[in-house]
Amino acid sequence: MYTGRTYKISEFLFWTRRNLLWLLLISIIPVFCYDILGLKWLIVPWPIVAFLGTATAFVVGFKNQQTYNRTWEARDIWGMTMGMSRSWTMMCRDFIKDKDCSAEIINRHMGWITCLRYEMRSQRPWENINKSYNREYAKFYKIPEEERSLKSHMQQYISDEEYEAIISTSNPAVQIISLQGTALTDLFEQGSLENSRFLELHKYLREFTTQQIKCEKIKDFPYPRQHATVNRIFVRLFCLLLPFAMLKEFSALNELTSGIFKGHMVWFVVPFSMIISWVYTSLDQVGESTENPFEGGPNDVPISQMCLNLELDVKKIMGQSETEKPVAQNDIIIL
Repeated sequence: MYTGRTYKISEFLFWTRRNLLWLLLISIIPVFCYDILGLKWLIVPWPIVAFLGTATAFVVGFKNQQTYNRTWEARDIWGMTMGMSRSWTMMCRDFIKDKDCSAEIINRHMGWITCLRYEMRSQRPWENINKSYNREYAKFYKIPEEERSLKSHMQQYISDEEYEAIISTSNPAVQIISLQGTALTDLFEQGSLENSRFLELHKYLREFTTQQIKCEKIKDFPYPRQHATVNRIFVRLFCLLLPFAMLKEFSALNELTSGIFKGHMVWFVVPFSMIISWVYTSLDQVGESTENPFEGGPNDVPISQMCLNLELDVKKIMGQSETEKPVAQNDIIIL
């Protein structure tokens, strides 16, 4: 998550510079053909491009709204899970008479959070983190889940036997929830957990499962590819036709101009069509960068930092010292 006041214009231009290069090319070609080669018939009527621009603005705005909603939903889900985890820790500490069993269940829950976090950071074919303009920006930050293996992290929460048992399954996080249910049932049958408290803790397990399903819904169901494809086609088609529609308008300015610009006003099509097209391509790229809020981009939900904060809070609740140092983060970008 980018926490600065605003992106610098230099950063944004660097991120979108590839768009600027091809926009420059498709702006120069029609002007060169019109002014140098004399191909006056290349003009496209302005109303056609205006209607296309309106449709493009609509689909771009729709995509940005929907991708923002995905990111906010992901933040809401993860925030709810963090809050419930703190409550779960206090309940386990106070409800379960056997303190060793209480600590084991709390640690296993932290293992579930960790396992889910690593799953959210795993890559999907449709994600954008490996695109060239995103890889270049990745040099400014590091994804914690890529710096440390899941196994080394899980060893502080669950036994090696439990880890080997869950890691071989298709969904390890679900298996941890299952182990939690079994542990609670054993405590209830042994008389170490009262009926009402057993039911309350089991209710939380159901809620944790629900939160996991919500996370998986966002992670495993991309922004619909048909909408993303139509959006990209509309933007590129508009950018391609825009300079052709501006040729006649700027050429007409020659009659109102004197001096060195007279007869060459059509070349102003290049910068102005680039500026307008850049707005559309940048909005499209911004929407694309918001599609997948768990992939590890600079604008994603900072689940690693949220889990670190949870871990420190859990240790305080359990009366333990904070032996784990916080993950080093960029001053501006936190993950």
